[in-house]
Amino acid sequence: MVLLIRRTVRPRGYASGFDLPAALLDGLSEQPGGHSTSVSDLRRGIVSGVIISRVNKLLTMSLANTIKAEARALGFDAVGISRVAESSQQSAISHRPDSSLSAPTTPLPHLLFSRLTEWLRQGYHGTMAWMTRDHARRSDPQHVLPGCRSMISVGMNYYTDNRANEQPGMGRIARYAWGKDYHKVMSQRLAQLEAKIATLAPGITTKAYVDTGPIMEKAWAQQAGLGWIGKHSNLVSAESGSWLLLGEILTTLDLEPDEPATDLCGSCTLCIQACPTGAIVEPYVVDARLCISYLTIELRGSREVISDELASQMGNRIFGCDDCLDVCPFNLRADATNEPAFTPTPLTLAPSLQTLSQISQEIFSAMLKESPLKRAKLSGLLRNVSIAQENQQRQTGGRAS
Repeated sequence: MVLLIRRTVRPRGYASGFDLPAALLDGLSEQPGGHSTSVSDLRRGIVSGVIISRVNKLLTMSLANTIKAEARALGFDAVGISRVAESSQQSAISHRPDSSLSAPTTPLPHLLFSRLTEWLRQGYHGTMAWMTRDHARRSDPQHVLPGCRSMISVGMNYYTDNRANEQPGMGRIARYAWGKDYHKVMSQRLAQLEAKIATLAPGITTKAYVDTGPIMEKAWAQQAGLGWIGKHSNLVSAESGSWLLLGEILTTLDLEPDEPATDLCGSCTLCIQACPTGAIVEPYVVDARLCISYLTIELRGSREVISDELASQMGNRIFGCDDCLDVCPFNLRADATNEPAFTPTPLTLAPSLQTLSQISQEIFSAMLKESPLKRAKLSGLLRNVSIAQENQQRQTGGRAS
């Protein structure tokens, strides 16, 4: 005899009175031993203890699919879910052939803590002192949002078919900064997604970030199946290549996770070979102190803070560097974005070094108020432009263009 314990099911994260979708009722009424629960009982949430776990499983899958559909409707090109709490998921990152930090069953937060600690110990963070604060919080989302159970990772394709003007006298700006500031673009969309989640599951808590919070977002994006961390330390997507901008929503909601992405880099080392300064010191490890993106964006100070050797390798790059991204073979599969906010401007496609060298603070603030370029501040941009002009004069034998 099968003893049926009848009780009301209120799945974690769902409001009282949540109406079970009709599709989820199929097959749930039949129970072991020939006993059954009526469909009306199922709709009211009164079921036997035998099928409670099945109901919860189907509900989390249904809600996860609904959230992902809403994310895509808001313009996100990629979306996936990873489980943060009580996770039986293996870390995709620890599956790398070169991994020696842990067994594949090591929880992702522990692995991230170990890798971050070692990276900081090597001094690879340069002057970014904020990265040294509270390693545990940066490695574990539960320290950022108490009770966090899931993370929803999203990506937006920013690739366009435009080509930068490489004529003499022009600077080079990283592709992600050709259009409007992606932080604002994606933050607005994530806020809309948070609002939608709140209507689907009242009472839960969410917290969203776009490259601004203490979240190691590339690792969690890989865990959510958006892509894998390439040897250049950036995320690579089989669909979008190296051209995904990332954001995430932390939530106390328990959602069905996606399968982690597999590292498909194989024996390819094109990105390592392409780096002008040798900043990729080993596969998957970047020394920021040598990286042109760090030198032109994050590093504060006058011309003297950049060595002559590094300055000569910066070429005409005045904001960021795409060299390691450009050579990735998976970019061949990438389609141009449909997001108008990432449309390049005449300034970002053809930045005149001479014009920029004379820009005032007033013009800088007005012209770049919606651009990622403001991150470098006027002093940093002028320093970078000056270095690009030095390199140009060296290449042309002292003749200015």
